[in-house]
Amino acid sequence: MKEAIKFDHVNFAYQEAPIIADASFTVVPGEFVGIIGPNGGGKTTLLRLIMGFLAPSSGLIQVYGATPSHAQKHLGYVPQTIRFDKQFPISVLELVLGGLLSRLPWYGFFSKQDVEKARQSLETVGLADMEKRPFGTLSGGQAQRALIARALVGDPELLLLDEPTANVDTRVEMEVYELLKRLQGKMTILMVTHNLNAAIGLVERVLCVQKQITILSPKQVCEHFTLGLYHAPLIKLPSSGAKP
Repeated sequence: MKEAIKFDHVNFAYQEAPIIADASFTVVPGEFVGIIGPNGGGKTTLLRLIMGFLAPSSGLIQVYGATPSHAQKHLGYVPQTIRFDKQFPISVLELVLGGLLSRLPWYGFFSKQDVEKARQSLETVGLADMEKRPFGTLSGGQAQRALIARALVGDPELLLLDEPTANVDTRVEMEVYELLKRLQGKMTILMVTHNLNAAIGLVERVLCVQKQITILSPKQVCEHFTLGLYHAPLIKLPSSGAKP
C-alpha cells in the first residue's frame, strides 16, 4: 500500500535554528493521526512541509508518492485562524467555493457542478441552510465548520487541520470532533491539537513534535501529555497492540 505521507530523515531549520530534526515516519491512507507538542515545537512547520509551502533542509518527503508541491491536489487544509474583515461581502457558499479556485476556468465562473459540490460540502458540515448568509455573521463554531467545508469541497484524500477547535467553546469543540468522526476512514486526517484529552477517542496514533518526532499510540500518551504538559524524557507505557 502506498503511504499517504512519508518522512525519511527530514531536517528543517529557520536561519540555522533547527525546528525539525531527523524526522522519519509514515502515515497510511485512511489513518487519523493527532499532532501534539509545545508551542514552538514545530507542529505548524510540520504541516507546511507536508503542504509543500516549506522545503526540508535535508531528507525526503513524499505525499501519495509525489513531492509535496506536486501533491497539493490531494490536500485539504483548515487553518488555525483566518484573518477576515467581517464587513467583507462574501456569502458562506462563496467562501466554500474558494476551495475550488485552483480549478476555476479561464473565463472566471464556477460551473453548476462546482456549486452543487459546495452545497454538498455545506450539507456535510451541517450548514446547508446558511449558504446565503454573510460569512462574517457566523458564530465561531459555524465559521469553523464553514472552513472545514471549504477544505472538503475538492474531495481531498488528505485533510490537514491546525487546531480546528481553538477559541471555541466545549459544545462547539464536540460538534467539530463529531464531524471529524464521520469523516474518519473516508480520508487520511492529520490534526494539530492542544486538547488531546478531547480527541483521544478519535486518533489512532499521535505524533509528538519537539524538534524530534516521537510516535505513540493513544494508550502510550502519558498523563502529563493529556494535561498539556510536555517533558523529556518521554514516558512510554507498554505497547497495547496498537499500530507501531
